[in-house]
Amino acid sequence: MIAFFKVILFIPLYNLLIFLTATIPGADLGLAIIILTLLVKLVIFPLYTKSVRTQIKMKAIEPKLKEIKEKYKDNVQEQSRWTMEIYKQEKINPFSTFFVLLIQIPIILSLFYVFRSSFTLHTDLLYSFVTAPTKINTNFLGLFDLTANKNILFSVLTGITQFLQVRISMPAKPKADVKLGQSFKTDMARSLDLQMRYFMPLLTMFIAFTLPSAIALYWVTSNGFSVIYESLVIKKIKQESEKLGG
Repeated sequence: MIAFFKVILFIPLYNLLIFLTATIPGADLGLAIIILTLLVKLVIFPLYTKSVRTQIKMKAIEPKLKEIKEKYKDNVQEQSRWTMEIYKQEKINPFSTFFVLLIQIPIILSLFYVFRSSFTLHTDLLYSFVTAPTKINTNFLGLFDLTANKNILFSVLTGITQFLQVRISMPAKPKADVKLGQSFKTDMARSLDLQMRYFMPLLTMFIAFTLPSAIALYWVTSNGFSVIYESLVIKKIKQESEKLGG
């Protein structure tokens, strides 16, 4: 599995990073990281778009699913059967979001190791057609040392962009009346929402502060692209759904 991970993902991404670094004037590693991050995002985001469409459809059928749960609350088998029937009618694959996340995890891990290994040139990993730069410039824009940890600016930007991404992908839920017996469930949902919305960005900022600035730069670029992409795509998909629904 490790050998497969290395050959299929790590080595190709590492070669692409070194190729970009050698192509950019001054062999600026920071610019190469930004370009590589954007290229990877452009490849995997069609999958993400499909996931977003599924999430919006799932949101739209929530009233129907709630009605089925209430109608067949004493019959789990019928509840499951009618739920799957709704999914079939609406052409929804409830597991597609999970598969999209599953696909992205090894890519993200590969990028992490690529950027972590980019400070030392590993010529033994390079393809024959990739020319290694004589020297890699790790001083991004002549201002930031990408090998250094504890870059306050990059860590704060990581936290901010993570917060914005969560805010876009998880809009604030309207306050609802709490029925008898639902207070624990409501409190749990509210707690998880607050953790994702505020605690995760703070944790991300702290982690970025402890890592080399090269990885923090990747994180900021990835989050920033996601914020822009999601703002445009989610808005477009919701408009399409409203037109079909209306």
